[in-house]
Amino acid sequence: MKWIGSLLLASAVAMPLAVQADDTKNDLEFAERTYGFETIDEGIVAGSKLFRFDSGLVFEYPDAVRGIYVTGHSAGGARFEKLLKLIDSTDLNAMVIDIKDDFGNLTYKPKEDSPLFNLDIGKPYIKDPHKMLETLEEQKVYPIARIVVFKDSVLAEKRPELSFMDGDKVWKNGRKESFVNPFMKEVWEHNVEIAIEAAKMGFKEIQFDYVRFPEGFEKRHETLKYSMDDYKESDLDPIQRRVEAVTDFVAYAREQLKPYDVDVSVDIFGYSATLPEAPGIGQNFSKISENVDVISSMIYPSHWTSYFGIAKPDLEPYRLVTEYAKVENAKLGALENPPVSRPWLQDFSAPWLGKGNYLRYGKAEVEAQIKALKENGINEYLLWNANNNYTEGVDYTP
Repeated sequence: MKWIGSLLLASAVAMPLAVQADDTKNDLEFAERTYGFETIDEGIVAGSKLFRFDSGLVFEYPDAVRGIYVTGHSAGGARFEKLLKLIDSTDLNAMVIDIKDDFGNLTYKPKEDSPLFNLDIGKPYIKDPHKMLETLEEQKVYPIARIVVFKDSVLAEKRPELSFMDGDKVWKNGRKESFVNPFMKEVWEHNVEIAIEAAKMGFKEIQFDYVRFPEGFEKRHETLKYSMDDYKESDLDPIQRRVEAVTDFVAYAREQLKPYDVDVSVDIFGYSATLPEAPGIGQNFSKISENVDVISSMIYPSHWTSYFGIAKPDLEPYRLVTEYAKVENAKLGALENPPVSRPWLQDFSAPWLGKGNYLRYGKAEVEAQIKALKENGINEYLLWNANNNYTEGVDYTP
């Protein structure tokens, strides 16, 4: 069968490099009729460098991505116009938009011909994703699709066998959230299918978040019931098995997304860069970084304890980000092909830390974080505010 595959691919050389999926199918059918042989698997053709899916939308990568987080509700509601005006009036140039949210829902309703349609996990937050992306194309806003991977209460309740069981119930954390099992390939495929659909819509980057086991999993990995899938035969210790599963998912997702001409990024805990690996959750900063185009550490000052010799990190955003950047630069500098660094910065206040332990974050605090990154050679960043209320008057290129 090898010569058949070569003949078919050779006949495709004259075709455009970017072809629609339907065109690929038609070409395969034509080859079958013309040459009278069974066509090769479409997956092989899709994976060929000769074939790239074309959404019809064109986005240029900015000089450096400076983006904001946008929920599905904001992207599909009145706030979208306000956020577009913010970007148009500043040096911001990108949006990270929820496509699969923190509960496991899609933020749009898939069409009937979508492989995701029968999953019944779509919500009508974004009425017309393609129209939204056309608007972003017109406004020259770089679009990034955020997909929350292993924190997924919806899938856990629908398919308990893909989750972690506490007795006869699906395990929930203190916030009543459930996770699905990173050891299981079916969970990988579920999320990659969503990522492929986002790429087909026209998103230029897929950002995977919650690419990890639940926090503190090392304290419950022997009491919860769950499948080890292919990892049950592993000779690795429990920590390294988790690291292997998380890293393997990232590598698998990136490989599956190659035909769609998108970058792949992963959100990761900031402290993961300061350790050989985060033992409970399976995140190894260097191993994940080797398998992505962009690494986005969440380095919100409010989320650190007394790290880097800083007793109250939320009070010292410039110093915290400076010290973190030094550590990350050293970690990425040791890699042969390091990804782009694009950290998540804090544009929110953290009163839960208690009086005297937090600042009311505004223009000065946001600019301090950006300045610290820039002074350490990191020019890209993303701003997080869960409600999408971003500080006005910030100089985004200080």
